[in-house]
Amino acid sequence: MGVIGAPAGDRAGTYGVLLGKLNAAVGVAQRFSVWPLGFGLACCAIEMMATVTNRMDLSRFGGEVFRASPRQADLMIVAGRVSLKMAPVIQRLYEQMAEPRYAIAMGACASCGGPFDNYAIVQGVDSYVPVDVYVPGCPPRPEMLLNGILMLHEKIMRGERPASQGGVYVPEA
Repeated sequence: MGVIGAPAGDRAGTYGVLLGKLNAAVGVAQRFSVWPLGFGLACCAIEMMATVTNRMDLSRFGGEVFRASPRQADLMIVAGRVSLKMAPVIQRLYEQMAEPRYAIAMGACASCGGPFDNYAIVQGVDSYVPVDVYVPGCPPRPEMLLNGILMLHEKIMRGERPASQGGVYVPEA
């Protein structure tokens, strides 16, 4: 009994072993090459910028350069409160990002609206883009964002699908 899609003479299962090792190598490459698209909207953006300083050193994990173009990024970090006017822009930029794409909601405002419960602020960016990792706090420390990025790395290594491809994301009705 061989692996589905394996060559006809592959009885020992070497095709499956090679495919498994290839998938593991791709997972490691994806894990250490997550390029963020910084989308700083408020006070959380200062904490997000602090993660690339020499004290936090995000470059150890392959994300040292925040990309200015969504076509060069595969991780969107939404840091701060999102207004109703800005939400379609965030959604359009997210759709322009390379696949597989991930999103992190940084701070209480991006996660659930924070203290701003009014008509102008979106009560959670997950109603516009699928979020993979939520980083709580107001504002969260750079260490917390670094921990959120490491949690995303673990999800990638486990082979979980991103929320944009039907992962754990459940949109609101």
